[in-house]
This record gives sequence, structure tokens and C-alpha cells, in this order.
Amino acid sequence: MRRAEKRERMLGVIEALKAVYPDAECALEYGGDPWRLLVMGRLSAQCTDKRVNEVSLELFRRFPTAQDMAYGDLSEIEEIVKPCGLYRMKAANIKDASRMLIEEFDGELPSDMDGLLRLPGVGRKIANLLLGDVFGLPAIVCDTHMIRICGRLGMYKESLKDPTKIEFILRELVPPEEGSDLCHRVVLFGRDICSARSPRCEGCPLGELCEHRKRINNG
Repeated sequence: MRRAEKRERMLGVIEALKAVYPDAECALEYGGDPWRLLVMGRLSAQCTDKRVNEVSLELFRRFPTAQDMAYGDLSEIEEIVKPCGLYRMKAANIKDASRMLIEEFDGELPSDMDGLLRLPGVGRKIANLLLGDVFGLPAIVCDTHMIRICGRLGMYKESLKDPTKIEFILRELVPPEEGSDLCHRVVLFGRDICSARSPRCEGCPLGELCEHRKRINNG
């Protein structure tokens, strides 16, 4: 499929998902606080958004600001975030990132990719989440849903799993102003319909746009 055809298909995907999910909202319940989204984004690695939301209630009750987290007790942070898995590394990252925000960024989240990537535990996925949701900038969040579903739709080979390569492929196909909302809608779509193990292909709103379904139907 040529790039122009992929772009046209992606526009169809965007409009179809808008119809199904008119409200594109982040699954992490961060209350509009950029620092909290930074923390929750780090906790979400290899953990469900639902669990992160649950754990964060106690975490932010005990450490309500970046300054509280930056100079808080590491062992206490570890104990609270333990249900999210990889808790020692995650606790150290969110504490160190909070301290860097206070000491190097005057408590303000940097609004550029390079600045965000300086923060401990922040990779391109979290940085794009912050750029899109906090600053309204063009962003493609390549989480497992995005990687799997865009591959099934034929935007690249389904065997491709490299999130950085996929991010730059999708940047060529997705209008910049649509990227952040599309990623949120794809997460919902991936949970509701296009799951990893048992996608509900019959009646799928993207069925006519899906290479994966065409291959299945053609045997």
C-alpha cells in the first residue's frame, strides 16, 4: 500500500473512532496536574491504567506535590507503588524526576521532547503523552494498543514492534492535530473491541479498513 493510500485509510480510521468515542480522554485520572501525569505515566509501564489510578489515590494523598515526592522517604514510596510492579525502579524514578523538576526546572514540566527525556524514567512514550495532553502539541503515544492495532490496520507490518520506528511512521500518516486524541481512542478501541488475544472482528467499526481482517476473510 502506498503512503498516500495509508494516509487516506488513517483519515478513515480517525473519523470512525471519533464516531465511536467522541470524548478522547486519557485513561490515567491525573486531575489536570502535569506532574501527576508524569508520575502516573511512569507507574503505568507493564501495569494497567486501572491499577495505576487506584494506587495513585494513596500515593498523592501521602505525597500531594512534586516537592513532597522529591524529598519524601523512598521506602514509603516503594511500599505504596509496589502493586504496580517494578516498584523499586519506579519509586526511584518518580522521586528523582520530582527532585529534578524542583531543582532544575523551577517546578515546571519542560514542554519539549529533549527536556522531558532528561527526566529519570521518561522515554518517548511518556514524553509524547505529556506533550499531547499537557501542552496540546503533536504527539504519538506508541503503547501496546497503538502498536498492535495500527499494524493490524496495515500501516506497517504486524511483525514490527519497535515503538520509535512506529512513532515516526505514524507521524507521516496522522495529521498532527489528531495524534494525541487518536492514541486515546485507540486505547479504548483496543480494550473494547480489538484485544490482543480475541479481537471482535465481526461488527468492528474499522472492519472495512483493516488489513488483518481482509487476510482472515481471504483465508
